[in-house]
Amino acid sequence: MAGPPGTTDFHLGLHLDLELALAPEARERLTLPHFLEDITARFGERVALRFEGVDTSYQDLALDVRRLAAALLEIGIEPGERVAILIANRPQWATAFFAASEVAAIAVPVSTFATPDERDFILRHCDACFLVMQRYLVGRDFVAELVESHPDLEGGGAHALDLEGLPDLRGVMCLDVGEAPASIEPWEAFVERGAGVSDARIESIADSVGPDDSGLMIYTSGTTDHPKGVLHSHKAAVIQSWRFGEMLGLTPDDVVFTAQPFFWTAGIAMSLGATLAAGAKLVVQETFDPGAALDCIEAERATTVHAWPHQEKAMAEHPTASGRDLSRLHRVEFESPLSGLIGLEEDVWGIYASYGLTETFTLSSALPSWASAEQRKGNSGRPLPGMEIRIVDPESGEICAVGQRGEIIVRGVTLMQRYWKVPVENVHDSDGFFHTGDGGYFDAEGLLHWKGRLSGMIKTGGANVSPLEVEKAANGLPGVRAAVAVGVPHPTLGEALILCVVPTRGNRIDEAALRSALRKGLAAYKVPRQILVVDEADAPTTGTQKLRGDAMRALALERLAAAETEIAGHVYVQPSGS
Repeated sequence: MAGPPGTTDFHLGLHLDLELALAPEARERLTLPHFLEDITARFGERVALRFEGVDTSYQDLALDVRRLAAALLEIGIEPGERVAILIANRPQWATAFFAASEVAAIAVPVSTFATPDERDFILRHCDACFLVMQRYLVGRDFVAELVESHPDLEGGGAHALDLEGLPDLRGVMCLDVGEAPASIEPWEAFVERGAGVSDARIESIADSVGPDDSGLMIYTSGTTDHPKGVLHSHKAAVIQSWRFGEMLGLTPDDVVFTAQPFFWTAGIAMSLGATLAAGAKLVVQETFDPGAALDCIEAERATTVHAWPHQEKAMAEHPTASGRDLSRLHRVEFESPLSGLIGLEEDVWGIYASYGLTETFTLSSALPSWASAEQRKGNSGRPLPGMEIRIVDPESGEICAVGQRGEIIVRGVTLMQRYWKVPVENVHDSDGFFHTGDGGYFDAEGLLHWKGRLSGMIKTGGANVSPLEVEKAANGLPGVRAAVAVGVPHPTLGEALILCVVPTRGNRIDEAALRSALRKGLAAYKVPRQILVVDEADAPTTGTQKLRGDAMRALALERLAAAETEIAGHVYVQPSGS
């Protein structure tokens, strides 16, 4: 398959078997320190990141990374220790991410959506030894939240912490910290700690990092009530960064606007990594607002936009959208709500013929964005180089025939190493395959077709939500006898999160109060879009009196349609003919 017109000199080709065909010296470059070194050498003074009107060049980024890495070394960060990052989309996130890799530490991005309890779980579970954070974001004061949870921060100095519940945390450094306990060190003062550390010492450690060494850990909701720490190698992040840059057809002349958060794999690989790999400019904002996003896309003359479908819809429906000059924007899905704003008349670019997971660091199968619309329609692409995908019977484990549906299992170069604190034999089977819990099949042309999840995971607005986590939060609240979280189809969210609640006898559920209570313990994207109260007599149960999730989902769809309920711009109605 030919590459995109006008693009050449890609670091990794789509047709290379990345484990076998790469020369050994090239394979050794598949680490985050070498990735930064390579892009800096190639693109130097070009703008890498633009935030709030300020440019950071590739050279600036490399220098900032080196200074922060020196400070981390100075306070004693050791290879393999975990450095947590609680920062929104801004250049300092990239600085902290690459700096952790330079000292052979494991970077652990923390979701800025996380509640204090969720934040503490991640810090405790990953045994974080150091936290890099910012203070304010969308009305939240992360420092105040941290101090409220850990009053011990009020005493002692920096890097002499002894926090109950976070015994491994030795230090906290904060961007724009203002007035805060002495134990939380300002960014600028912390960086100065590394002034006496030589470049040679940093380079020695960075050069010792190998492609198969652990480099980062991403926390994602699973089928349990707590998020899982997905441990990835350096090569997974680097391969996917080079690969996405090529598959998207990016060039150094591109200006990429992203609303994808950096703390998930899509933000790291598709937005940050791919843009840097191509030598392009990435324009970032801390939070998503449709009007502000349109302002930025127009002012920066963006060529490419990375956003979730519901965010694209919000931009397209913004009152000022139709009067915008978006003439440079051309990498847009034909079915995206944004396509009408730029007058897109033909489907010539698209990335949704693909399949991937956090556990595979995004894509494990795909077709390039420049494949024809006919080729991309109705499938999830072919396994990418270095990746092997099988369809097996979920009961017997036997490989399914062409066209036969089964469970998707995967192994290869970007598959996670394991879940943190979970034995590898409990994560991968004896052949090294990860069983995804997703259903699908291969057609006669070798194209994968993803057909939804076999498990109960809910994917809403691009984020995974564990129904068990939502149910556990709801079941602990007064007046709730039982709760079932379900996902119902939604055209822009993928699935809308609905909570079906059975009240205790003699009690009534105040839906607004229940949602307010859930917000205290759940990140915003995990709070149900709709709460449906189901009388005990109407609740579908199993023989052991457990609520049936499948029947609850059907009941939820029936109730939403009967009431013509609107959720995020979509009205549920009865199917025609019913």
